[in-house]
Amino acid sequence: MQRRDFLKNAALLSAAGIVSPLLATSVEAKPAITATEGRRRFTVTQNYDVKAPQGSAGVVKLWIPLPADMTFQHVCSLQFEGNYQDAYITTGNAYGAKTLFATWPNANGQLTLKLEFVIETQDWEPRKNGELDNYRVPEVIQYPAEVKPFLLPTPHIPVDGLVKQTADNIVANETNPLHKAHKIYQWVTDHMFRNPDVIGCGTGDVATILKSGDLGGKCTDISSVFVALARAAGIPAKEVFGIRVGQAIKMGKYSHKAFGSADEHGVANISGGQHCRAMFYLAGFGWLPADPGDVTKMRLVEKKDKQDPASQAVNDYLFGNWEMNWIAFNYGRDFDLYPVAEQTPLNDFAYPYAEVDGDPVNFYDPKVFAYDYKSTEQR
Repeated sequence: MQRRDFLKNAALLSAAGIVSPLLATSVEAKPAITATEGRRRFTVTQNYDVKAPQGSAGVVKLWIPLPADMTFQHVCSLQFEGNYQDAYITTGNAYGAKTLFATWPNANGQLTLKLEFVIETQDWEPRKNGELDNYRVPEVIQYPAEVKPFLLPTPHIPVDGLVKQTADNIVANETNPLHKAHKIYQWVTDHMFRNPDVIGCGTGDVATILKSGDLGGKCTDISSVFVALARAAGIPAKEVFGIRVGQAIKMGKYSHKAFGSADEHGVANISGGQHCRAMFYLAGFGWLPADPGDVTKMRLVEKKDKQDPASQAVNDYLFGNWEMNWIAFNYGRDFDLYPVAEQTPLNDFAYPYAEVDGDPVNFYDPKVFAYDYKSTEQR
């Protein structure tokens, strides 16, 4: 196989959403955002040495979730290299999830790829900053076309049956959408708990969770229940899949471990740092953050009950605010990757996904896959 080393500018997207095949030798970083309160800058390095499942051989395909510019983050530069046959960046899927796609003609020998990007984040704290203090419910609630899909069900996010009944019981006669969202958030954080035995971030199978009465899970399970209940109550909502990249500062005073960590040099091994958050759309205002999953994680890690003052403080902050020692990849749920994988649809796209001749590689285990992620905060 001919070895190709590519350094491609992530901004060079064609009209079809695919990076041009032209070679590049460097990626110019955009000017840094001036450092202020709540703003941080991280260099994230991902190394892949893909391992074929036992008995599998043939063409190898790898899909890697990439961060994109959002309200709370800005991608300054991105580059990658490896011994792949071809690789390019695409957003060609139903959610526009930014993806690095790479292929190798066969599974023989090493299958390597190195990805590095620099990203700046800004703590997203609309509620803490008082942006909702004067909120008024519109006389007529209308949602933009791009928001309406986040009212619809998916295979893992039903909005009828038991989900609808539960949502109706929670919101009761409340009509203010902000208060409805808060009631749902409070119900989720009061009734759900973190189960450390769940694999990865959980599957977020809302119907199964509610029907079983076992309200334990991890971040995708807990955020998905919030999202499903919100949609059933007429509030657009979505899961946001991403990864922790450094030490929590504001939330770190409540737990040194639950919300992200790093060494004294700002270096963090983040191979297992995937984390799912949630967002909901407030009519007449816009998108707002929430993170019910981390409320339950903090209680488990610190062995605190719901009434503990620290638990209450975390619970209050994480409705309407995010500390951004975490970066977002995408909102993709129950969708087809692009190019389309053999195993489809994909439940969510928080982890890298690979297939060898159509056989999926275990992405939940970095050592089996294999991949290694590190993040360094620039101070």
